[in-house]
Amino acid sequence: MRVWTRTLSGRLSRKSSFSLENMAEEDNQSIHNENNRVKTLKDHMNPTRTSAPSCIVFPPDASNFNFKSGIIQLLPTFHGLELENPYLHLREFEEVCNTYNDLNCSMNTIRLKLFSFSLKDKVKTWLQNIRSGSIRAWDEMQQ
Repeated sequence: MRVWTRTLSGRLSRKSSFSLENMAEEDNQSIHNENNRVKTLKDHMNPTRTSAPSCIVFPPDASNFNFKSGIIQLLPTFHGLELENPYLHLREFEEVCNTYNDLNCSMNTIRLKLFSFSLKDKVKTWLQNIRSGSIRAWDEMQQ
């Protein structure tokens, strides 16, 4: 039976035989990092941040946004498939956002805050790969 394991450098390697002794030894080695220090529970619970900052810069009134979890289920989803129409998605997204009233912030802020929840799969990856700080208003997002 073939088993895939991760080496200390992070690469996947294939093992042709399976034995519990080898698995226990590899698990023991994998809890040590490059400094040969045992990772504590705190290290596992608070990993270092490896993602880039968001491409969206929220307006100053974004801290006053009153987020209600039920709104996420109402948002249309967009996966970026060829059969999907991005303009139709934007129109449906704006219709849902227009039903959400928050006196503490602008409609621009509401749309910017909720837009990432409507994206799925490769479109979400696309949004995460846009240069950080490049979108400051909903009009810029639509382009």
